[in-house]
Amino acid sequence: MLLMIDNYDSFTYNLVQYFAELGADVLVKRNDEITV
Repeated sequence: MLLMIDNYDSFTYNLVQYFAELGADVLVKRNDEITV
């Protein structure tokens, strides 16, 4: 599983689509939804 942190830009979803085409399981979270 790949975690993508979305900073409210469209480039994130371009990457998500690319990785999904390669077969990756991608989880997208907005930057204000999670803490590290």
